[in-house]
Parts: sequence; C-alpha cells; structure tokens
Amino acid sequence: MSKIDPTARIADGAVIGEGTEIGPYCIIGPNVVIGANCKLIGQATIIGHTSIGDGCVISPFAVLGGAPQDLSYKGEPTRLEIGSGCTIREGATMNVGTIKGGGLTRVGSGGYFMNNSHVGHDCMVGDNVIFATSATLGGHCEIGDAVYIGGLSAVHQFTRIGSYVMVGGVCGVRDDVIPYGLVNGQYAVLESLNLIGMKRRKFTRQRLATVRAFYQKLFHGPGTFAERLEAARPLAGEDPAIAEILDFIGKGKRPLCLPAIAK
Repeated sequence: MSKIDPTARIADGAVIGEGTEIGPYCIIGPNVVIGANCKLIGQATIIGHTSIGDGCVISPFAVLGGAPQDLSYKGEPTRLEIGSGCTIREGATMNVGTIKGGGLTRVGSGGYFMNNSHVGHDCMVGDNVIFATSATLGGHCEIGDAVYIGGLSAVHQFTRIGSYVMVGGVCGVRDDVIPYGLVNGQYAVLESLNLIGMKRRKFTRQRLATVRAFYQKLFHGPGTFAERLEAARPLAGEDPAIAEILDFIGKGKRPLCLPAIAK
C-alpha cells in the first residue's frame, strides 16, 4: 500500500501508485498520475496534467507540472511526462507544454536533476541525463541521452544538444551541439569530443581514433566548414557515431556550436 503523510494534500482524481510514499506537506493536483514505489520526501508540489514513472525520488520544494513561463499560455490542459527512476532534487522545476509547442514536455528515465535545475515548456529530454545545480533549459529544447549540463549553465530556447554531450559549468549554450561534443566557455564553443564519456560507453581505441580523425577533418581541416562538411559526408559508414553526428547536423535549423577557430 502507498504511505501518505496526514499533512499531505492530495486532490480527488489523482492516481498514486502502489508502494509510493507521500511525505509531509506535499501537494498533489487532481490530474496527476504518480507511478509505483516513488518517494516524495516532503513539501513537493506536483500539479497540472503530470505523469511520473515508477521509482522516482522527489525532494522538498520541487515543483513539477507548473504553468509554462510563456505569455501565450491561457491555461490549456497541456502535459508533463517524466520517466521512471529519476531523482529530482530540492527546488527543481519542470513546466507543462504549450499548445503552440505541441502541448507536451517530456523527460526520460534515469535522470538526475540537481537543486534548482529547470526544464522549460515543450522540452524533450532523453534518458540518463545529469543536470547540475541551476542548470536551465529554455523552452522547446531537445536534449539527447546521457547529456551532462554543468552547474549554472543555461541552454537557449529551441536549442538541440546531441546525445553524450558534456556542457561545462557557467556556460551559455546558444547553438546546437553535436552528439559526443564537449562545450565550454561563457558563450559555449566546441572544445573537443567528450572522450571521457565515450570511454565510459566502451568505445574501443580503434573507434575513438576513427571518430577523432573525422572530428579533426570536419572542424579543423582546410577550407570553410561548409566545404569540410560536404567532404565528410561519405565517412558516415565508418562508425555509427560519425553517422549520428552527420545526421544531427543535417537535421539542424539553427546555427551549430563550432570551435572558436572554425570557419
């Protein structure tokens, strides 16, 4: 059975999964669905049309499902979906979507969201991400799997960050970041590949050498970036990571985050 503290306020219509613990002074709205074996430590607020997967841990003062911070929002029943196994720390916030943005904010499974981090409206966030303290997404961002965003960093609205990216601390990300990239700086620039993350994901020495050679040709070879990109397209078959990077670039509609010296 679920364990609910008597000081919690749970509206009629809310669904609480088997084995879930609701701590002191939590507020649960009428359109909320919380999965099995979750733990709301206390003083958390879950509102809006919000669903939370199994096994999540939510700390005090987190607010999930609040209205989007968008002047066009007029109270429509848009949604927030959070996957299973997420840890959401103190003061973290995640907003529901907007009608113009598709009506849905989605957060994947296994994420770790440190204190005061924020997921804006209509964002799509992958699995196994880590958002450090006060890491912030503007609206409509797309964040791939296993992305790490450093403390006090902010991602501009509509920006895409590919899978396995590392964003340094105190970083303003205004342009799309390729998968496996490492970005740093007050206004983020692409410093290199996230080699540590790639090694953790069992890239062999041969794979690392192949992807690094591709990266050097694309971002540091002769000619303009457009010329280098065209020359690099035939390399997609050499490694799945290269294919993923080229596919990501091909789908982009915004500027790409480049090294400081790239042209």
